[in-house]
Amino acid sequence: MKIVIAPDSFKESVSAEKCAAAIKAGFLSVFPQADCVCLPIADGGEGTVTAMVEATGGRVISLMATGPMGEAVPAFYGHNGAGDTAFIEMAAASGLMLVPAEARDPLLATSYGTGEIIRHALDAGIRHLILGIGGSATVDGGMGMAQALGVRFLDASGENLGYGGGELARLARIDMSQIDPRLAECRIEVACDVDNPLTGPRGASVVFAPQKGASPAMVEILERGMENYARVIQMTTGQEVQTLIGGGAAGGMGVAARIFLNATLKPGIDIVIDAVHLDDSIREADLVITGEGRIDSQTTGGKAPLGVARVAQKYGVPVIGIAGVLSEDVEVVHQHGIDAVFSILPALAPLSEVLAKGEQNLYHCARNIACVMKMGQQVRR
Repeated sequence: MKIVIAPDSFKESVSAEKCAAAIKAGFLSVFPQADCVCLPIADGGEGTVTAMVEATGGRVISLMATGPMGEAVPAFYGHNGAGDTAFIEMAAASGLMLVPAEARDPLLATSYGTGEIIRHALDAGIRHLILGIGGSATVDGGMGMAQALGVRFLDASGENLGYGGGELARLARIDMSQIDPRLAECRIEVACDVDNPLTGPRGASVVFAPQKGASPAMVEILERGMENYARVIQMTTGQEVQTLIGGGAAGGMGVAARIFLNATLKPGIDIVIDAVHLDDSIREADLVITGEGRIDSQTTGGKAPLGVARVAQKYGVPVIGIAGVLSEDVEVVHQHGIDAVFSILPALAPLSEVLAKGEQNLYHCARNIACVMKMGQQVRR
């Protein structure tokens, strides 16, 4: 029996690599002869660099960058084996996991460090960049990233804005005259894990800001800021960005990447699937197991498990989804190729305990699934 194990990370709990290893261990405890192929997957968030580096025989480059709350943090990006492409995760310098829960504040959080990573790659002579924008702590519209690359965001008095989405409501003018000229030589692809627009009920502020520590009052401030941001961008460039597909991803980084980097937004899972040659592994598989921290209706908007399931559907291979949380609307994923879904949680527990026991719970969940499969083989018809 060949089993392809291709999960995304369980955010703030287990990396995609450790997730795949735990699922493999659970299945091998019941089916020791099974051929388990681990292919950790990402859709633009945490784990994208690792997945791409492993797929291309590349290496990881370390550097110091500005963290979400303005502090210096160790960051990284990846080189491919040929050395002509950089794989960058926004989460490496601007990620939610870098900020303790009690300190999260999207009014102040900045994406400046992501711009510093891009600049480092440019300094290394790289002109093809793949930027994954999932897992961010920010709702600053990508302003910080652009600031690091020379764009000036000015208030009505001509003063530079500070860090964070709370500043966007004061934005009056954008000066792009000093943007890094090397960006014009680049081909930049953005691995975008959602299709949300910049503003509105599905926009960056309303949907994602609460996940990053925003209160209802903060959400209102951020939404007004995003609306103003869109107006000033249109005034500056002539481009309407409020409805850009994926523009609201990573707190509006999708818009910044399109406007300031001239980037192409693509489903992140498609980029990774091509790099890890997922089709080749699934073609002869008997079962595919995928998963992420939460499986719900948003999973169908371009998340990693649906990308994996889409490949499996081509070859008629059944798919099991494993998650920490299953929402009430989870049944919608059955229409997209995930045949069964399971939660890894054995009992109600405090969030901190759940996150700490992610690998253990994944192992036991996978083992229980394998036990049911084995029992099914033994049941008389």
